[in-house]
Amino acid sequence: MDRLQSSARLMIVSDLDHTMVDHHDPENLSLLRFNALWEAYYRHDSLLVFSTGRSPTLYKELRKEKPMLTPDITIMSVGTEITYGNSMVPDEGWVEFLNQKWDRNMVKEEASMFPDLTLQAETEQRPHKVSFYVKKEKAQQVMKALSVQLEKRGLDVKIIYSGGMDLDILPQCAGKGQALAYLHKKFKTEGKLPKSTLVCGDSGNDAELFSIPDVHGVMVGNAQEELLQWHAENAKDNPKIIHATERCAAGIIQAIGHFNLGPSTSPRDLADLDSISENNGPGYEIVKFFLFTERWRRGETEFSEPHLTGVKATCTPSFVFVHPSGVQQSVLDYRRAMRRSYGDKQGKKYQIWVDQILPTEIGSNIWLLKFNKWESCGEERRGCVATVILNKKDASEGFTWVHEHQTWLAEAGAKENTDWIC
Repeated sequence: MDRLQSSARLMIVSDLDHTMVDHHDPENLSLLRFNALWEAYYRHDSLLVFSTGRSPTLYKELRKEKPMLTPDITIMSVGTEITYGNSMVPDEGWVEFLNQKWDRNMVKEEASMFPDLTLQAETEQRPHKVSFYVKKEKAQQVMKALSVQLEKRGLDVKIIYSGGMDLDILPQCAGKGQALAYLHKKFKTEGKLPKSTLVCGDSGNDAELFSIPDVHGVMVGNAQEELLQWHAENAKDNPKIIHATERCAAGIIQAIGHFNLGPSTSPRDLADLDSISENNGPGYEIVKFFLFTERWRRGETEFSEPHLTGVKATCTPSFVFVHPSGVQQSVLDYRRAMRRSYGDKQGKKYQIWVDQILPTEIGSNIWLLKFNKWESCGEERRGCVATVILNKKDASEGFTWVHEHQTWLAEAGAKENTDWIC
């Protein structure tokens, strides 16, 4: 990763479905708690890696459905595809590595001889992954017999069963664990091996992640039987692997605290957003402001003149906010808009989150921050690219907002912007 000039403080490698993303949490509260924690304290010097069994098509669908952060690295299709950054640039070295002793057509030919296997959708069939459904009671029998047949054909493959129904056939050198090992080796060669790595999973296709040397690991509280069984048989005496009591992203936060990997109190867990002074960097300032805005508009914080005065006090007298529509607002305009918007989202599923906060110190205690800011209300989602200039004259004082400029994201701009406040 070119974004970091030295080793990442922490690299989190997390599965998505039922690990980072809780499909039984309609408000996405645990995911939003993690988002706030990561952007406030970790984004600037750490790496976020999503490692999913989903194909690129289904991964992109999930991103549209859930308030997910943008990872630095995406590992998809059960460890057979590695991509980097927003543009998801593929790792060609990984592709070449996987081509060894792999013949996709031969795998499909042999698998077609097993009537208990049902081919998954075409979107889930990838260059180095052939995917099927199989009933739980038939899985072990089919896997054993199929493995023998593929070996007879001279193929070096692995068969992974997960989720109680998914059966994936991959090159032997592929998989979530091998993809992570490849990244570790690559970082080590570049002199950028992360200081700590935390792997997170819930199902059988995550087991390989926990086998990588020197990583910390968390099986989230809702982990499936197949992963818990693997742990009991292979890693029960490893103190670096825990079974969280919390579900999904909340379990990841729990593990960060358990292993002392860094701050583990999400700003969303704070009643008083000004109660934390340590680690109060520019990322936290951005998260804090928009979390306050969410609470203000939901009517969850008390309406008071001191709150409005505080909004004004955090801005310089010459502060200018450029609305995504292009309209410029002064600090007094800003304050009036905040006053009018109090409680206007009360009782609604209104949420704000920020993504990819990247701070740059452009002068003595002057920070330029770029990030994406998202709002959702019910099924509607809108987003903008934001640029903010912050000033901090004294270490004991808070940040002052000098300038803010927003532009609609091309794929998620507002149809009308009368209620987009900041």
